[in-house]
Amino acid sequence: MTCETPAIRTDQLGKDFGSLCAVRSVDLLIPAGSVFALLGPNGAGKTTTVRLLSTLLRPDRGRAEVFGYDVVRQPTAVRSMIGITGQYASLDDNLSARENLMIFGMMLGWSGRMATRRGDELLEQFELGHAATRPVRTLSGGMRRRLDIATTLLGSPPLIFLDEPTTGLDPHTRIGMWDTVRTMVARGSTVLLTTQYLEEADALADRIAIIDDGTVVAEGTADELKSSIGGAVLRIRLRDGDRRGEAVDVLRRITAAQPSVSALDGEITTALSDVDRVTDVLVALRGHDIALEHMTVDRPDLNEVFLTITGNPIQTEELA
Repeated sequence: MTCETPAIRTDQLGKDFGSLCAVRSVDLLIPAGSVFALLGPNGAGKTTTVRLLSTLLRPDRGRAEVFGYDVVRQPTAVRSMIGITGQYASLDDNLSARENLMIFGMMLGWSGRMATRRGDELLEQFELGHAATRPVRTLSGGMRRRLDIATTLLGSPPLIFLDEPTTGLDPHTRIGMWDTVRTMVARGSTVLLTTQYLEEADALADRIAIIDDGTVVAEGTADELKSSIGGAVLRIRLRDGDRRGEAVDVLRRITAAQPSVSALDGEITTALSDVDRVTDVLVALRGHDIALEHMTVDRPDLNEVFLTITGNPIQTEELA
């Protein structure tokens, strides 16, 4: 492995489950020492891609390498290079936080003393030292997620898979997890992050791939993806909500984009290739005698990127 060797390289990677095509064809090139985010809705193929890359599933087509090691022909070498945290914590609820870490350390071949020492270091790093002797079942959701990631980091793997690590966490705990990810990369790891949360990818990732229906449909930095759909996003709310369908048709004709309608307040959102098109939209709406209650023009965000590219907004669960 050299510094030029990418952390991950895939070529037309695919996986089927019977008649279901979970991953159609995924091409990725992820440099070492970066945070790379796979962004997409539930069922897009994010988790299956992670399971293929971590040797938990065998691909049906294409190939994948982790630091130059083939995931099919050299799975043992791949496993020695990675740590993985899934959507649900792989912890024993009846053991303490320290005991869980000690067991994971011993599974790496360490002595009990070494595993305990390294585990205690991680407990302090993740602000869990005060809970070291508590049974895992008594920990909060955020504490359990931090402990789960701590087990992933025991062996200091060069590549870490975080599969939707903040799903179900409150906003404060999620932001704390973001700081943890940044610390991992600062210490030399590469992180592949899958997430449904647009702001999470925006805040953390050096590069983002949008995956939809098992295929990478766009890739770039957050700014590149935002710029790719145009210079602005128009948001309008009508005085007469019954005319939303007519307004959407007008916007579609003028902007050549797919507008979306908020289920919360009926606001209509559409991407603009050029800010000057706002005038065209307003003239067209007035020509149809459609009156506005409210209008704003903003810079695109990743939600507009996803909507424009896939035709559907990302749907995420509500946080407690």
